[in-house]
Amino acid sequence: MPAAALTSKSSKPSNSSKSSTSKRNASRTVLIDLTYAPLEKRPLPAGRPREWYVMHNRRLKAMRLAIALLDSGVYMPNQANNTRIRSMAEDVGIHPPSDITCHMVRALMRYSR
Repeated sequence: MPAAALTSKSSKPSNSSKSSTSKRNASRTVLIDLTYAPLEKRPLPAGRPREWYVMHNRRLKAMRLAIALLDSGVYMPNQANNTRIRSMAEDVGIHPPSDITCHMVRALMRYSR
């Protein structure tokens, strides 16, 4: 909607329209605590080499594990050894990660700082 359509139709500009607009915006409450709904899953693009799909899924798993570790209070990469990462995967319900995935989890925790 153009800005001209929002202004009052009187010939003199009045400040009362600005104050009523700011009061109206100030009274609105923004809901931040909405329930989380995951995005709809879409198929991965076809035609890529198998290594691309393996690496893509490995990155997703590493990201899930890094988020779970951060939520549990493990903030430093040196606190996240392979045993702790694998036990977190078991707690979350993810298959145990490989050594490469554990390394990626620590890298994600390191570079997010």
